[in-house]
Amino acid sequence: MTERDAGGSTGDEGERGDRGRVRRLDRETIDRIAAGEVVTRPARVVSELVDNALDAGASRVEIAVDGDGTDRIRVADDGRGMTRADAARAVERHATSKLAPDGDPVGVDSLGFRGEALAAVAEAARLELVTSPGDGIGTRVVVDGTAGSGEPDGSDVTVEPAGRARGTTVVVADLFATRPARRESLAGANAEFARISSLVADYALANPSIAFALDHDGSTTLTTPGTDRTDALLGVYDRDTASRSTTLSASVDVGPDSDAGVSGALAYPSITRATRDHVRVSVNGRPVRNDRLAAAVREGYGRLLPDGREPVAAVDVSIPPGRVDPNVHPAKREVGLRDADAVADAVSSVVADALTGADLRRSADVATDLGSALDPVGDEDGSRAGAFADAEPIGAFRDLYVLVESGDGLLVIDGHAAHERVNYERLARAFDGEPMPTAALDPPATVSLSTDEAAAARAHADDLAALGFETEAFGGGTRRLRTVPAPFGRTADADAFRDALAAFSGSDGGRGGRGASRDARDALLADLACHPSLKRGDFGDLDDADLRALLDRLGECDRPYACPHGRPTVLSVDAETFAAGFGRDR
Repeated sequence: MTERDAGGSTGDEGERGDRGRVRRLDRETIDRIAAGEVVTRPARVVSELVDNALDAGASRVEIAVDGDGTDRIRVADDGRGMTRADAARAVERHATSKLAPDGDPVGVDSLGFRGEALAAVAEAARLELVTSPGDGIGTRVVVDGTAGSGEPDGSDVTVEPAGRARGTTVVVADLFATRPARRESLAGANAEFARISSLVADYALANPSIAFALDHDGSTTLTTPGTDRTDALLGVYDRDTASRSTTLSASVDVGPDSDAGVSGALAYPSITRATRDHVRVSVNGRPVRNDRLAAAVREGYGRLLPDGREPVAAVDVSIPPGRVDPNVHPAKREVGLRDADAVADAVSSVVADALTGADLRRSADVATDLGSALDPVGDEDGSRAGAFADAEPIGAFRDLYVLVESGDGLLVIDGHAAHERVNYERLARAFDGEPMPTAALDPPATVSLSTDEAAAARAHADDLAALGFETEAFGGGTRRLRTVPAPFGRTADADAFRDALAAFSGSDGGRGGRGASRDARDALLADLACHPSLKRGDFGDLDDADLRALLDRLGECDRPYACPHGRPTVLSVDAETFAAGFGRDR
């Protein structure tokens, strides 16, 4: 890029590159760059100008958009600014301060490096740049691409003194005025601004220590204070999402002499969306589109998510610049990563660990007329282990729900979902080497198997035994089932054994085996956990000691607040809700 005095910072990454004057790249470097800087829509203009602001070390970036962005885009920052000579050269193509004239784009530590963006924008619009390094009178550079004079060559560039505090302001007006086909190809004003809004949200969440503000037609639509990730989540989404979230920060070894820092904010599984658009990933503060990293974030949520729902998450991966190639596509939203699989595994692991350590209890808001349903939402208090140590069972309701007094509130526990979570985690620990409680079948059950099932029973005998299914051949395709899993004192049955075999004999002959993917294994264990779990009608026979035992086992779980299929296990209603419903002060 051409646009700004080199260096800068994005979020927690510190300064990018070295401060230096704007210089033209040599031909060999230009040829190595993924060229073709084409301004296709207003959001692309915003992206390039925000990159420049961040590279200039800005602590605050203000974006204002009129209409769909073709009328006017204004981006102002408080970064280092430029000298007059650098400002004049910045609008030339292939002039930049972020890459040495003979430099290699691979390993560059700035968001921009091509030296093309301002020139490309100036060809398609009227561009005004006002900048100052803060040491005297600033500079105004004006290039009017709407006059049809083509690429700036010096004769159509106006450079004059201007007053401005330290930083840079760029105003782009009449975008595509001389390119009606490009303007007509744009979507409606609301759709184009939605692209810009989503883009700015990406930058704000990727760089939480930088304040962002976005105005549309004179109204502020997004602001972040530049403090931390939770406040950035609040600015981009809302208080509900921010309060029901957790942050993560870890460093993971991803290769020889290489670590990856993984940081971000994760909304609890009770805050979900129908699409994957709200899984935002960035690399070294650069928002990117990377399906592998986005999938790793979702994998970290595992089976906490309800079926068909997607998480709200913003995760940034910090990698040594030499292991990142931003020169994959002119838009720079795609990057190449060395050790990509190891980085993705690190992201999945860190996300899973962060959610394991969070209290995902669901609280219920009840309208004052008590006529509304209890909608599960999340809160952030409590602790993971022994979460129900101070809770006292009151009894069962409708032969399914366990009513529990806890502090100043009432907990309503879905007994089947809670028991499923207990059984699931016991099965998972057994699969990882911890002994599984089993129950002997007397007499052993005789199970007739298909060819595929019999083959799976032989191939995965050790895996089945680890889960508590001990079998022996009994002629032909028949096997005797001698023991079954008995987590929490309840036994599985022959149907559960068939489910396990069906999973093992699935794709690649081993969907649930130790060599299978984590998702496949978890799906199998979730199915198996359901079979021995208490169901509606069972809870009326339980006494207080049984209910107490269920609470204790649930409190020992790593993730007690959701069943293996992503449904909530616990709703919470505080005393104030009851007081409001009954018209009392307390």
